[in-house]
Amino acid sequence: MVRHRGGPQGSQRGDDAVAEHDTAPGVARELGGFLERRREQIAQRWADAALFRTVFTVSRDEAVEAGKAVVDALAEVARSGRLEDLRAPGFGTVRDQLGRMAAARVRAGFAPSQIADEVAGLRAPVAALLRAESADPADEHAHASMLALTALLGTLRLVVMETTVNAGEELIARQRQQLLEVATPVIQLWEGVVAVPLIGTLDSARSQIVMESLLEAIVGRRARYAILDITGVPTVDSLVAQHLMKTVAAARLMGAECIVSGIRPAIAQTIVHLGIDLGSIITRAGLADALAYALTQQGIVVSPRPAAGASPR
Repeated sequence: MVRHRGGPQGSQRGDDAVAEHDTAPGVARELGGFLERRREQIAQRWADAALFRTVFTVSRDEAVEAGKAVVDALAEVARSGRLEDLRAPGFGTVRDQLGRMAAARVRAGFAPSQIADEVAGLRAPVAALLRAESADPADEHAHASMLALTALLGTLRLVVMETTVNAGEELIARQRQQLLEVATPVIQLWEGVVAVPLIGTLDSARSQIVMESLLEAIVGRRARYAILDITGVPTVDSLVAQHLMKTVAAARLMGAECIVSGIRPAIAQTIVHLGIDLGSIITRAGLADALAYALTQQGIVVSPRPAAGASPR
């Protein structure tokens, strides 16, 4: 017969729960001590893992040092007892390091699930070293230590996945910015004359890029005339028209006259139906006409080339 001193069975269960809670910090601290002792060995094994090997390609020593930094962070988290806290201070010290690793794998074309599998693969060499330290890997204390290690590396996996998502979003944002810049080139047609041939749909973000690029070109190339050619713009609504007018006004403030060319008949009808007043803006049918206007305004005479065999007068 088993006697429960100090109260009924329910009270005894409560005491057991408290006892288990009290031992958890001790297991976590022991795990932190193990990580400190085995720091070099863990880092050496991790240096050969895909996650480290493909990112730190300068030398293996660089991968080993990165591994040591991550082990130190894990040891700090373990000592704090916050094994499942993504915001534990220890992770903060290597978040940039992890972000660099995650970003490199994203740029290499790896999916988040593949990166998660690579992080999960870091557990095996650490678990092998932890089992080697226990006389009986099957006893209760060794089992508790292994569970603590699993929880800690599971949290590391979540931290890496978080940085992977952030790295992916940053990469998409940079690529979108680059595409916008490439899609809105500023071309110097003549001394003092620049042009922006617009192709595709204009939205607020792209219109801002157009304005910034054009103003920089006006200053950098000392342009007196700027041509906005919208031949390749499929539709013009009130928002696009407002962006064009703002760009024209900004160019005038910089000392350049702005000419809009390439207004097709359908777009002209849309502008009229919307009641948009473009009376203050110089317009021309095409890019060639706009260039001819800008050259004429600078005193440069544009005349057709004589036909072959004809004598110039």
